[in-house]
Amino acid sequence: MFDRDDLDRATEVVHRVMPPTPQYAWPLLRERFGVDVVVKHENHTPTGAFKVRGGLVYLDRLKRERPTVRGVVSATRGNHGQSLAFAGRRFGVPVAIVVPHGNSGEKNAAMRAFGADLIEHGADFDEAKPRAAALAEERGYEFVPSFHRDLVTGVATYALELFTAHPDLDVVYAPIGLGSGICGLIRTRDLLGLRTEIVGVVAQGANAYRLSVEAGAVEPTARAATFADGMAVRVPDPQALAMISAGAARIVEVTEHEIADAIRAYHEDTHNLAEGAGAAALAALAGERRALSGRKACAVLSGGNIDRGWAATVLSGGIPVPA
Repeated sequence: MFDRDDLDRATEVVHRVMPPTPQYAWPLLRERFGVDVVVKHENHTPTGAFKVRGGLVYLDRLKRERPTVRGVVSATRGNHGQSLAFAGRRFGVPVAIVVPHGNSGEKNAAMRAFGADLIEHGADFDEAKPRAAALAEERGYEFVPSFHRDLVTGVATYALELFTAHPDLDVVYAPIGLGSGICGLIRTRDLLGLRTEIVGVVAQGANAYRLSVEAGAVEPTARAATFADGMAVRVPDPQALAMISAGAARIVEVTEHEIADAIRAYHEDTHNLAEGAGAAALAALAGERRALSGRKACAVLSGGNIDRGWAATVLSGGIPVPA
Protein backbone atom coordinates (compact mmCIF):
# COMPACT_ATOMS: atom_id res chain seq x y z
CA MET A 1 0.00 0.00 0.00
CA PHE A 2 0.94 3.67 0.07
CA ASP A 3 3.49 5.42 2.29
CA ARG A 4 3.36 8.90 3.82
CA ASP A 5 4.94 10.56 0.79
CA ASP A 6 2.30 8.94 -1.44
CA LEU A 7 -0.44 10.19 0.87
CA ASP A 8 0.93 13.73 0.91
CA ARG A 9 1.13 13.77 -2.91
CA ALA A 10 -2.43 12.47 -3.14
CA THR A 11 -3.57 15.18 -0.76
CA GLU A 12 -2.04 17.82 -3.05
CA VAL A 13 -3.89 16.33 -6.04
CA VAL A 14 -7.21 16.28 -4.20
CA HIS A 15 -6.89 19.72 -2.62
CA ARG A 16 -6.15 21.32 -5.98
CA VAL A 17 -9.74 20.44 -6.87
CA MET A 18 -11.64 20.59 -3.58
CA PRO A 19 -11.03 21.85 -0.05
CA PRO A 20 -10.82 19.50 2.94
CA THR A 21 -14.23 18.36 4.08
CA PRO A 22 -15.32 19.32 7.60
CA GLN A 23 -15.41 17.14 10.68
CA TYR A 24 -17.96 18.51 13.12
CA ALA A 25 -18.89 17.43 16.64
CA TRP A 26 -22.66 17.89 16.71
CA PRO A 27 -24.16 18.62 20.16
CA LEU A 28 -27.55 17.09 19.34
CA LEU A 29 -25.88 13.81 18.38
CA ARG A 30 -24.12 13.89 21.73
CA GLU A 31 -27.44 14.39 23.48
CA ARG A 32 -29.04 11.58 21.47
CA PHE A 33 -26.33 8.97 22.04
CA GLY A 34 -24.54 10.17 25.19
CA VAL A 35 -21.23 10.09 23.33
CA ASP A 36 -18.98 12.76 21.81
CA VAL A 37 -19.66 12.16 18.10
CA VAL A 38 -17.50 13.68 15.38
CA VAL A 39 -18.97 13.39 11.89
CA LYS A 40 -16.60 13.33 8.91
CA HIS A 41 -18.66 14.99 6.20
CA GLU A 42 -17.72 13.24 2.97
CA ASN A 43 -21.15 14.23 1.70
CA HIS A 44 -19.57 17.69 1.19
CA THR A 45 -17.51 16.86 -1.92
CA PRO A 46 -18.12 17.83 -5.57
CA THR A 47 -19.83 14.45 -6.14
CA GLY A 48 -21.50 14.16 -2.75
CA ALA A 49 -19.34 11.22 -1.65
CA PHE A 50 -15.80 10.29 -0.58
CA LYS A 51 -15.02 8.33 -3.75
CA VAL A 52 -14.18 11.46 -5.76
CA ARG A 53 -10.80 11.55 -4.04
CA GLY A 54 -9.80 8.16 -5.43
CA GLY A 55 -10.92 9.00 -8.96
CA LEU A 56 -8.79 12.14 -8.98
CA VAL A 57 -5.66 10.32 -7.81
CA TYR A 58 -6.19 7.42 -10.22
CA LEU A 59 -6.70 9.62 -13.29
CA ASP A 60 -3.87 11.98 -12.30
CA ARG A 61 -1.41 9.08 -12.26
CA LEU A 62 -2.84 7.46 -15.40
CA LYS A 63 -2.74 10.68 -17.43
CA ARG A 64 0.88 11.33 -16.44
CA GLU A 65 2.01 7.80 -17.25
CA ARG A 66 -0.15 7.24 -20.35
CA PRO A 67 -1.11 10.63 -21.81
CA THR A 68 -2.65 8.97 -24.88
CA VAL A 69 -4.92 6.57 -22.95
CA ARG A 70 -8.12 6.08 -24.96
CA GLY A 71 -10.44 5.94 -21.97
CA VAL A 72 -11.36 4.10 -18.78
CA VAL A 73 -14.27 1.85 -17.86
CA SER A 74 -15.50 0.54 -14.52
CA ALA A 75 -18.53 -0.92 -12.75
CA THR A 76 -20.33 0.84 -9.93
CA ARG A 77 -23.52 1.42 -7.97
CA GLY A 78 -22.89 5.15 -8.36
CA ASN A 79 -20.33 6.95 -6.24
CA HIS A 80 -17.25 5.28 -7.73
CA GLY A 81 -18.64 5.96 -11.20
CA GLN A 82 -19.26 9.60 -10.37
CA SER A 83 -15.68 9.91 -9.11
CA LEU A 84 -14.23 8.58 -12.39
CA ALA A 85 -16.57 10.67 -14.53
CA PHE A 86 -15.71 13.81 -12.54
CA ALA A 87 -11.97 13.12 -12.78
CA GLY A 88 -12.19 12.03 -16.41
CA ARG A 89 -13.71 15.36 -17.38
CA ARG A 90 -10.95 17.20 -15.50
CA PHE A 91 -8.12 15.20 -17.09
CA GLY A 92 -9.66 14.84 -20.55
CA VAL A 93 -10.16 11.06 -20.40
CA PRO A 94 -13.35 9.44 -21.77
CA VAL A 95 -15.18 7.37 -19.14
CA ALA A 96 -17.63 4.48 -19.60
CA ILE A 97 -19.50 3.15 -16.57
CA VAL A 98 -21.46 -0.08 -16.21
CA VAL A 99 -24.28 -0.14 -13.66
CA PRO A 100 -26.76 -2.92 -12.87
CA HIS A 101 -30.36 -2.70 -14.02
CA GLY A 102 -32.50 -0.92 -11.45
CA ASN A 103 -29.62 1.24 -10.23
CA SER A 104 -30.30 4.61 -8.58
CA GLY A 105 -31.84 6.89 -11.18
CA GLU A 106 -30.37 9.99 -9.62
CA LYS A 107 -26.87 8.52 -9.38
CA ASN A 108 -27.16 7.45 -13.02
CA ALA A 109 -28.20 10.99 -13.99
CA ALA A 110 -25.25 12.45 -12.07
CA MET A 111 -22.77 10.16 -13.82
CA ARG A 112 -24.14 11.15 -17.21
CA ALA A 113 -24.01 14.83 -16.22
CA PHE A 114 -20.32 14.46 -15.38
CA GLY A 115 -19.79 13.03 -18.87
CA ALA A 116 -19.89 9.25 -18.43
CA ASP A 117 -21.17 6.90 -21.11
CA LEU A 118 -23.55 4.80 -18.97
CA ILE A 119 -24.30 1.13 -19.76
CA GLU A 120 -26.77 -1.01 -17.81
CA HIS A 121 -25.97 -4.70 -17.35
CA GLY A 122 -26.73 -7.42 -14.82
CA ALA A 123 -28.81 -7.67 -11.68
CA ASP A 124 -26.25 -6.26 -9.23
CA PHE A 125 -22.75 -4.82 -8.90
CA ASP A 126 -21.01 -8.17 -9.05
CA GLU A 127 -22.74 -8.99 -12.36
CA ALA A 128 -21.87 -5.57 -13.80
CA LYS A 129 -18.12 -6.04 -13.18
CA PRO A 130 -17.39 -8.68 -15.86
CA ARG A 131 -19.28 -6.65 -18.45
CA ALA A 132 -17.10 -3.64 -17.62
CA ALA A 133 -13.96 -5.75 -18.08
CA ALA A 134 -15.23 -7.02 -21.44
CA LEU A 135 -16.11 -3.49 -22.53
CA ALA A 136 -12.55 -2.38 -21.76
CA GLU A 137 -11.24 -4.95 -24.25
CA GLU A 138 -13.82 -4.02 -26.87
CA ARG A 139 -13.02 -0.31 -26.74
CA GLY A 140 -9.32 -0.43 -25.91
CA TYR A 141 -9.99 1.32 -22.59
CA GLU A 142 -8.29 0.71 -19.26
CA PHE A 143 -10.43 -1.26 -16.83
CA VAL A 144 -10.55 0.42 -13.42
CA PRO A 145 -11.29 -1.96 -10.55
CA SER A 146 -13.26 -0.67 -7.58
CA PHE A 147 -10.37 -1.53 -5.27
CA HIS A 148 -6.95 -0.30 -6.36
CA ARG A 149 -3.90 1.25 -4.72
CA ASP A 150 -4.55 4.67 -6.29
CA LEU A 151 -8.18 4.63 -5.18
CA VAL A 152 -7.27 3.70 -1.61
CA THR A 153 -4.54 6.34 -1.51
CA GLY A 154 -6.97 8.95 -2.79
CA VAL A 155 -9.77 8.24 -0.35
CA ALA A 156 -7.23 8.00 2.47
CA THR A 157 -6.81 11.77 2.17
CA TYR A 158 -10.05 12.14 4.13
CA ALA A 159 -8.52 9.99 6.88
CA LEU A 160 -5.49 12.29 7.00
CA GLU A 161 -7.77 15.33 7.32
CA LEU A 162 -9.76 13.62 10.07
CA PHE A 163 -6.83 12.39 12.14
CA THR A 164 -4.98 15.70 11.78
CA ALA A 165 -8.01 17.55 13.16
CA HIS A 166 -8.85 14.94 15.81
CA PRO A 167 -5.79 12.83 16.70
CA ASP A 168 -7.45 11.91 20.01
CA LEU A 169 -10.26 9.84 18.50
CA ASP A 170 -10.82 6.56 20.34
CA VAL A 171 -12.87 4.87 17.64
CA VAL A 172 -13.94 5.50 14.05
CA TYR A 173 -16.90 3.74 12.43
CA ALA A 174 -16.75 3.36 8.64
CA PRO A 175 -19.00 1.58 6.12
CA ILE A 176 -17.60 -1.20 3.95
CA GLY A 177 -18.54 -1.45 0.28
CA LEU A 178 -15.62 -3.04 -1.52
CA GLY A 179 -13.26 -1.65 1.11
CA SER A 180 -11.28 1.37 -0.14
CA GLY A 181 -12.56 3.75 2.54
CA ILE A 182 -11.89 1.59 5.57
CA CYS A 183 -8.53 0.44 4.17
CA GLY A 184 -7.51 4.07 3.71
CA LEU A 185 -8.43 4.75 7.33
CA ILE A 186 -6.48 1.75 8.60
CA ARG A 187 -3.34 2.55 6.62
CA THR A 188 -3.41 6.25 7.53
CA ARG A 189 -3.90 5.49 11.23
CA ASP A 190 -0.91 3.17 11.12
CA LEU A 191 1.27 5.67 9.26
CA LEU A 192 0.48 8.31 11.89
CA GLY A 193 1.19 5.91 14.76
CA LEU A 194 -2.25 6.32 16.31
CA ARG A 195 -4.10 3.76 18.43
CA THR A 196 -7.61 4.60 17.21
CA GLU A 197 -9.94 1.62 16.83
CA ILE A 198 -11.46 1.34 13.37
CA VAL A 199 -14.76 -0.50 13.16
CA GLY A 200 -16.11 -1.70 9.84
CA VAL A 201 -19.84 -1.63 9.21
CA VAL A 202 -21.86 -3.84 6.86
CA ALA A 203 -25.57 -4.19 6.21
CA GLN A 204 -27.19 -7.31 7.61
CA GLY A 205 -28.41 -8.21 4.12
CA ALA A 206 -24.97 -7.63 2.55
CA ASN A 207 -22.61 -9.12 5.11
CA ALA A 208 -19.99 -10.84 2.94
CA TYR A 209 -17.13 -8.99 4.62
CA ARG A 210 -18.19 -9.98 8.12
CA LEU A 211 -18.53 -13.62 7.08
CA SER A 212 -15.19 -13.49 5.26
CA VAL A 213 -13.33 -11.93 8.20
CA GLU A 214 -14.71 -14.65 10.47
CA ALA A 215 -13.80 -17.40 7.97
CA GLY A 216 -10.34 -15.99 7.23
CA ALA A 217 -11.02 -16.25 3.48
CA VAL A 218 -13.28 -14.73 0.85
CA GLU A 219 -16.84 -15.94 1.44
CA PRO A 220 -19.18 -14.70 -1.31
CA THR A 221 -22.88 -14.43 -0.59
CA ALA A 222 -25.74 -15.27 -2.92
CA ARG A 223 -27.42 -11.87 -2.46
CA ALA A 224 -26.68 -8.35 -1.30
CA ALA A 225 -30.10 -7.18 -0.18
CA THR A 226 -30.01 -3.66 1.24
CA PHE A 227 -31.19 -0.19 0.31
CA ALA A 228 -27.69 0.97 1.31
CA ASP A 229 -26.55 0.38 -2.26
CA GLY A 230 -22.99 1.58 -1.60
CA MET A 231 -22.53 -1.51 0.60
CA ALA A 232 -24.37 -3.98 -1.66
CA VAL A 233 -21.37 -6.22 -2.44
CA ARG A 234 -21.52 -10.03 -2.64
CA VAL A 235 -17.84 -10.82 -3.31
CA PRO A 236 -15.14 -9.22 -1.11
CA ASP A 237 -11.83 -8.11 -2.60
CA PRO A 238 -9.02 -10.36 -1.29
CA GLN A 239 -6.53 -7.53 -0.72
CA ALA A 240 -9.13 -5.40 1.06
CA LEU A 241 -10.16 -8.39 3.16
CA ALA A 242 -6.55 -8.95 4.27
CA MET A 243 -6.16 -5.31 5.32
CA ILE A 244 -9.50 -5.24 7.14
CA SER A 245 -8.80 -8.53 8.91
CA ALA A 246 -5.43 -7.25 10.12
CA GLY A 247 -6.40 -3.68 10.97
CA ALA A 248 -10.06 -3.40 11.95
CA ALA A 249 -11.10 -3.91 15.55
CA ARG A 250 -14.32 -5.66 14.50
CA ILE A 251 -17.07 -5.75 11.89
CA VAL A 252 -20.57 -4.68 12.95
CA GLU A 253 -23.79 -5.57 11.12
CA VAL A 254 -26.65 -3.09 11.02
CA THR A 255 -30.24 -3.68 9.98
CA GLU A 256 -32.28 -1.75 7.44
CA HIS A 257 -34.29 -0.28 10.34
CA GLU A 258 -31.10 0.91 12.06
CA ILE A 259 -29.78 2.50 8.87
CA ALA A 260 -33.08 4.31 8.34
CA ASP A 261 -33.04 5.49 11.96
CA ALA A 262 -29.54 6.89 11.44
CA ILE A 263 -30.61 8.77 8.30
CA ARG A 264 -33.40 10.35 10.33
CA ALA A 265 -30.99 11.19 13.18
CA TYR A 266 -28.62 12.93 10.77
CA HIS A 267 -31.47 14.95 9.32
CA GLU A 268 -32.94 15.93 12.68
CA ASP A 269 -29.68 16.65 14.51
CA THR A 270 -27.45 18.05 11.75
CA HIS A 271 -29.79 18.76 8.81
CA ASN A 272 -27.56 16.68 6.54
CA LEU A 273 -29.05 14.09 4.21
CA ALA A 274 -27.21 10.75 4.19
CA GLU A 275 -27.57 7.85 1.79
CA GLY A 276 -27.87 4.38 3.27
CA ALA A 277 -24.15 3.59 3.24
CA GLY A 278 -23.44 7.10 4.50
CA ALA A 279 -25.63 6.53 7.57
CA ALA A 280 -24.43 3.00 8.36
CA ALA A 281 -21.50 4.14 10.51
CA LEU A 282 -23.78 6.21 12.74
CA ALA A 283 -26.17 3.26 12.96
CA ALA A 284 -23.34 1.07 14.27
CA LEU A 285 -22.21 3.76 16.71
CA ALA A 286 -25.77 4.03 18.00
CA GLY A 287 -25.88 0.30 18.64
CA GLU A 288 -22.64 0.41 20.64
CA ARG A 289 -23.24 3.70 22.45
CA ARG A 290 -23.29 2.19 25.95
CA ALA A 291 -19.81 0.73 25.44
CA LEU A 292 -18.60 4.13 24.19
CA SER A 293 -19.28 6.02 27.40
CA GLY A 294 -16.43 8.44 28.10
CA ARG A 295 -14.83 7.85 24.70
CA LYS A 296 -14.58 10.08 21.61
CA ALA A 297 -16.05 8.51 18.51
CA CYS A 298 -16.33 9.37 14.82
CA ALA A 299 -18.92 8.31 12.25
CA VAL A 300 -17.90 8.66 8.61
CA LEU A 301 -20.80 10.12 6.61
CA SER A 302 -19.42 8.70 3.38
CA GLY A 303 -22.06 10.10 1.03
CA GLY A 304 -25.39 11.84 0.71
CA ASN A 305 -26.56 10.56 -2.69
CA ILE A 306 -29.94 9.10 -1.84
CA ASP A 307 -32.76 9.28 -4.39
CA ARG A 308 -35.61 11.64 -3.48
CA GLY A 309 -38.19 8.86 -3.33
CA TRP A 310 -36.14 6.80 -0.90
CA ALA A 311 -35.32 9.88 1.18
CA ALA A 312 -39.02 10.73 1.40
CA THR A 313 -39.81 7.19 2.50
CA VAL A 314 -37.15 7.21 5.21
CA LEU A 315 -37.90 10.68 6.54
CA SER A 316 -41.58 9.79 6.80
CA GLY A 317 -40.72 6.78 8.95
CA GLY A 318 -40.50 4.00 6.38
CA ILE A 319 -37.81 1.78 4.88
CA PRO A 320 -37.11 1.70 1.11
CA VAL A 321 -37.39 -1.62 -0.69
CA PRO A 322 -34.84 -1.94 -3.52
CA ALA A 323 -36.22 -3.01 -6.90
